[in-house]
Amino acid sequence: MHHYKNELFDELKLLSLFSLESNLNGLKIHNDADDSLISAAQRLFDKGLITQTDGGYLTDGGRELAEHIHQVLDAIEV
Repeated sequence: MHHYKNELFDELKLLSLFSLESNLNGLKIHNDADDSLISAAQRLFDKGLITQTDGGYLTDGGRELAEHIHQVLDAIEV
């Protein structure tokens, strides 16, 4: 059984917040946001999944992951 770090779930949560309806829909993480969200955005940027350290837009790889996350969430949503 895997033991996933909370940081991974923070990143998944942030990716799930991106709208997939248009590549022109981005996110802005403000300075007063929760520290876990700010850190998640930095890690996603460092991994090349979003375009800015404070959100921005999904990269191609980020969009692909976000699509999978949305599929999982839609499948288990009650």
